[in-house]
Amino acid sequence: MAVIGMQDVSVGFGGQPLLEHINLQIEPGDRICLLGRNGVGKTTLMKLITGQVLPEKGDVSRLPKLTITCLTQDVPDNLGGTVFELVSEGLGQCGKLLAQYHIVSHQLALDHDNKSLLTKLDKLQRAIDAENGWQMDMYVEKIIQNMELDSNAQAASLSAGMKRRVLLAQAIVRNPDVLLLDEPTNHLDIETVTWIEDFLTSYKGTLIFVSHDRVFVKKLATRIIELDRGRAISYSCNYETFLVRKDIANEAQAVEDALFDKKLAKEEVWIRTGIKARRTRNEGRVRALKKMRDERRQRREEIGNVRIQSHQVQQSGRLVIDAKDISFAYQPESPIISNFSTTIMRGDKIGIVGPNGSGKTTLLRVLLKELPARQGAIRHGTNLEIAYFDQLHAQLDYEKSVFENIAGGNKTVVINGIPRHTVGYLQDFLFTPAQSLSPLSNLSGGERNRLLLARLFTKPANVLVLDEPTNDLDIETLELLEEFLLDYPGTVLLVSHDRQFLNNVVTGIIAIEGNGVVNEYVGGYDDWLRQKKAAESEPQKEVKAAPPKEKVRKLSFKENKELKELPALIEKLESEQKQLHEAMSDPAFYKKGSEVVKVTARAAELKKQLDELYARWQELEAIQKVEKQWRRG
Repeated sequence: MAVIGMQDVSVGFGGQPLLEHINLQIEPGDRICLLGRNGVGKTTLMKLITGQVLPEKGDVSRLPKLTITCLTQDVPDNLGGTVFELVSEGLGQCGKLLAQYHIVSHQLALDHDNKSLLTKLDKLQRAIDAENGWQMDMYVEKIIQNMELDSNAQAASLSAGMKRRVLLAQAIVRNPDVLLLDEPTNHLDIETVTWIEDFLTSYKGTLIFVSHDRVFVKKLATRIIELDRGRAISYSCNYETFLVRKDIANEAQAVEDALFDKKLAKEEVWIRTGIKARRTRNEGRVRALKKMRDERRQRREEIGNVRIQSHQVQQSGRLVIDAKDISFAYQPESPIISNFSTTIMRGDKIGIVGPNGSGKTTLLRVLLKELPARQGAIRHGTNLEIAYFDQLHAQLDYEKSVFENIAGGNKTVVINGIPRHTVGYLQDFLFTPAQSLSPLSNLSGGERNRLLLARLFTKPANVLVLDEPTNDLDIETLELLEEFLLDYPGTVLLVSHDRQFLNNVVTGIIAIEGNGVVNEYVGGYDDWLRQKKAAESEPQKEVKAAPPKEKVRKLSFKENKELKELPALIEKLESEQKQLHEAMSDPAFYKKGSEVVKVTARAAELKKQLDELYARWQELEAIQKVEKQWRRG
């Protein structure tokens, strides 16, 4: 039996309804991801579920005594008290009694003979007894322990990631029937996101969440509800299957709309042919035409896509940044970078990863010479034109309108030597003319990030520095930004916690691993993870004196030949793999019977071969690198 039902629900806030004629059934144990562009009504749908928003039309039904808990997108700035106090608040009155009991207990530990505290503690004990609350006390402690939190820690002193864990613990301590999570991974580091994924995978209740983290959605969602142009379309499948079904549905809808428009155009020609159209025997056709006109007027067009265009700019020199043995620390006892060296060449796309607060932005600023390295040397190449995307939005002026934040408030902006009206340029980034004149404070987080991208691409640059550009962006805009960066001929330095974005864009990873240790890895996020695990699994060997040069592992003639031939072989296999994927993406492909099995098997075989070849390429390049270092002495 459904735990929540919606029958013909519509809701709006003036103008066209945000959600229209919604019919949904949410079953026990569903793990539902709400997908859709920014502003289509995902948060509003969650508020309909909780009862915070009432429908203008239709009914929302819930099972009797259904418990629903919601974790909102933003972490409050004023979190106070200990972790235990905050988590126990999720239990209502009983939780408040338990929190007060713990506070008084701690006070009494410092003042043993305080009779007032003893009396207060006795009253609280009796009140908790009456509520059968001691079992709940143990349950709160268990939840805190499972969340890997310190029950006595002050919440205000915790990082943003740990605060989100506290709020998640507060949400689930009630053991709700339905748990709602709005962007639970936003602004969290990869380690914390992975922990939340593992925790929610074992959650037994009904889970409804909004997320633009594609890896998170793939791991958790068993059902997708897509919000699009006021509709809620349910797909009972995982994310990968949803993408295939959505493409098929979009193609079918496009064909249907095209046929409708063609018929409407034909009828419009007919109505203008003269007096024959108004004869009595044609009145039915005239009424049908009026109905078609109404239907066409009411059709909601699909939200467009962001159009990103970069300036044509002079290439930088082959060398972009060369750092030798650099170190940096705000406090000597807490190094952020220790003896790190790297060479970044033109066209490199480098991802920078590490826990929140580890110093990723600091490393960027040191490499860009905005902060002086405490030791070592940094050399920049020639003709560098750098554009910087700042995750804190410091470049935006919240006292000004959207329009005034682009090109200094000028009416025109010049892109590749061609002047464009600023309002028209903003429409490329999905800002309506009305939004262009509205205050920046009216924008959502995703819209602010889109505005910062719009501002970024008004300037010519051959080096893009992007600090957390993916926060709050919807999946369609994320994918377009990925495509742009893949085709971008310049150099990219990218800080992101979006694992798929890193996998799809970067060619190398710089990882901040704590205590000043910064290491470089070849490939994307998954490649870094694999190399890191391999390094950690190797047995620690006793440090010995450096071996003589003749014992250094060198590439044989055969291995050198193999290393030279690997790129061409990989390119050939990837070309075949691309052809297979294009064939498999055609809906008609799955009607071809035995050929489906053959092609699918070959695609799996190619993937395995390519993984092995990439691993071998990396192994040989590592040996070659050590050999070159040895030769240099």
